Amino acid sequence: MSIKVSVIVPVYNAEQYIAHCIESLLNQTLEECEFIFVNDGSKDQSGQVIEEYSKTDSRIKLVHQSNQGVSAARNAGLQEATGTYIGFVDADDYVDKDMYEVLYNTAIESDYDVVISNFESEIEGHKVITTYPFPLGTVLKKDYIEQEVLTYFLKSDQLNTVCSKLYKNKRIQDYKVKFPEKVALGEDGLFNMQFFRHADRIQYIDYTGYHYREVVGSATRNILEKDYFKRALEVYTLDIPEMYLTTLDKMRIQQLRSIKLINSVMSYIYVYFKSSNEISFRQRMKYVNNMINDPCVREALPYFYSEMYTSLGTYEKFLADMIRKRFTLGLFVATTYSRLRNKA
Repeated sequence: MSIKVSVIVPVYNAEQYIAHCIESLLNQTLEECEFIFVNDGSKDQSGQVIEEYSKTDSRIKLVHQSNQGVSAARNAGLQEATGTYIGFVDADDYVDKDMYEVLYNTAIESDYDVVISNFESEIEGHKVITTYPFPLGTVLKKDYIEQEVLTYFLKSDQLNTVCSKLYKNKRIQDYKVKFPEKVALGEDGLFNMQFFRHADRIQYIDYTGYHYREVVGSATRNILEKDYFKRALEVYTLDIPEMYLTTLDKMRIQQLRSIKLINSVMSYIYVYFKSSNEISFRQRMKYVNNMINDPCVREALPYFYSEMYTSLGTYEKFLADMIRKRFTLGLFVATTYSRLRNKA
């Protein structure tokens, strides 16, 4: 059987959710798939659960390795993949049964290098669908990719995830696209920047088949182990890839990076002001205060204001104003009010 789609699943201590993930893959309406699970040194029963499923379904491949991180696990999966297209799923998430049929059929319609879809996540008990401002259901060619899609990676983290996309394997292999290892956060975005610079034809579809499950320990919520703001500063100060310098002037690059940094700060403020038994209120206030007083944030604010302020909602405008005034208590009040309102 010729494999149409290889789905790579990095696994680390996901025993509680891995069966649901596996079931959602085995139920795919596209039958010509292989599911490559890379057990990244799990200390729980994740590996054994996958092994049991592999005994009854030959589409499951299981790779064991010592704990090396999600990027190394995905790279190991890429080495094993034989499919025409590549998809990625995280072990505590799940997908709709028609997801890979929809994405694959779209991809082969016009030999696309990548197909982008929406994804659903749950925030504070509310389901949110992430969409993108790209034209739907049409061929997006090189010029558009360079001017709009690649620049989107500079100003937002929303497009970073690899899990709601389907990638042509030949492009990955021809250009040796890999996930950067030993990177604390943002490895998806760096992989995408590498891939999209070599893409000639892409399509964005209005389809939501991927479901992100927010769990304790998720990379985007584990604030004890991940210093989000430090990583955001690293991205902000990172040398821009040469491909951007040929299509954008330095002022525009600075504007885009500033938008991304301030948007990140706003989201981190919300996360850090969430009640936590492990981090005291005083510690959280101190962290947020240090963020909004950081020299890079102060540098980025004027660019953010000139580009984004008029298009913000009332809540976001208030946050931006509180950051500009360095009023940490005002930020706490605003995020607390927003959280209570969302629960109502």
